[in-house]
Amino acid sequence: MHTMTLSKKAEATRQHILDTGYQLVLHKGFAALGLQEILKSCNVPKGSFYHYFPSKEAFGCELLQQYVDGYGRKLEGLLAAEGNGCERLMRYWDAWIAAPHDAACGWAEECLVVKLAAEVADLSEDMRRVLDTGVQRLLARIAALIDAARADHSLPAGAPSQALARVLYQMWLGAALLAKLSQDKTSLVQARETTVLLLTCDAARATHAQAAHTRAAQSPSPIPHP
Repeated sequence: MHTMTLSKKAEATRQHILDTGYQLVLHKGFAALGLQEILKSCNVPKGSFYHYFPSKEAFGCELLQQYVDGYGRKLEGLLAAEGNGCERLMRYWDAWIAAPHDAACGWAEECLVVKLAAEVADLSEDMRRVLDTGVQRLLARIAALIDAARADHSLPAGAPSQALARVLYQMWLGAALLAKLSQDKTSLVQARETTVLLLTCDAARATHAQAAHTRAAQSPSPIPHP
């Protein structure tokens, strides 16, 4: 990733642009967001963007890198509280629905993977790589939490932890998209219920439950009678 040498004041301005840009990208996406809108929101003079970033893509890469690094730190802070393995793992999923310090706003609502995954995959290989690396790191952490919960017997043995972590994360991403579309958290609550089922049943039942969940998601909604 390209590194620019800046003064402390310029570095602070650059960080302000990134912090403000995160909020703008979260609401508008990346491609639709213009450079002038970013600078105006930051009260930074027009035309000065390239003093802080070599390109909009470089800005996007740095924004995503800071996001995934910050997400990792936030997750570790959440997991630091006492509890057995299962309690710590479920604390993470519960945060998707209601953040620990702001029950009205869950982590799902501030997730750039939910917001940008499809967009950046087609837009920028560098941005896609940053986001995918962050996701792979998160999946490994979730798998480790599952292993820890099984080791302390707060969860039973079951499907391989890496595969289960991926299935759970995929399900929660889909639930977050539906929650955004419907402006309702029902899909997230249902994802939590299915998460408990998948974590507490044995491998055979887990496979059957996930298959049933997939079939239900793919089935067309019944046509209401007039």
